[in-house]
Amino acid sequence: MHEPGSLLASGRDADIFEYGPTTVLRRSRKGRSLANEAHVMTYARAAGYPVPAVEEISDDGTDLVMERVTGPSMLSVLGRRPWSLDGNGAILADLHLRLHDIAAPDGVGAGPGQPGDRLLHLDLHPLNVLLSPRGPVVIDWTNACRGVGATDVALTWVLMMSAAIPAGRLAAAVLGRARSLFVRRFVGHFDREAVAAELASVVAWKVHDPHMSAAEQAAMWRLAASEGAAAQP
Repeated sequence: MHEPGSLLASGRDADIFEYGPTTVLRRSRKGRSLANEAHVMTYARAAGYPVPAVEEISDDGTDLVMERVTGPSMLSVLGRRPWSLDGNGAILADLHLRLHDIAAPDGVGAGPGQPGDRLLHLDLHPLNVLLSPRGPVVIDWTNACRGVGATDVALTWVLMMSAAIPAGRLAAAVLGRARSLFVRRFVGHFDREAVAAELASVVAWKVHDPHMSAAEQAAMWRLAASEGAAAQP
């Protein structure tokens, strides 16, 4: 492997660098091995799921070379084209459904919630979907695990509804309404009661993420309490 080019993007624990005309390099900032991500991505792609192709991984696992995907994130498109809420909600739901049709590969640990054998992403929201010319592509497989599909959907629901909206009061109100509409349309593609039953488990797991603010954690618990209670017989 050679040294990468300029920095393209930074996530919570990894950076993305240029690495030639058709590839990028994902580098862990804390020395975390990306081998499990590479394994899951290769497996999911072989099953026909839209994932960047893995080209190479360093011996210590901290550098991952993968296909460069062009196109905006679904989140940025939603911000510019609010009339696309329905279409993109359907795309996101379809990505969940297609993923949960795939059995988890060997070596992938169990996630929160009910035990199951489906492949879960556990971060499958609009920021991690790139709308490329060839169609949507799912990135950032850090949390990939095994479980039931409702757990994955529940976490996406929680993340989308609890994320802070960085805007003034009026803009936040408008954006909040649009977000609620998008989430309602997305969740409407699934068995709502089954998904709501997983909310408490995914919140109990996610609140330990140090990147979640106190306000976001509180919003997560409010959602779990309201929707979870409504789902009880």
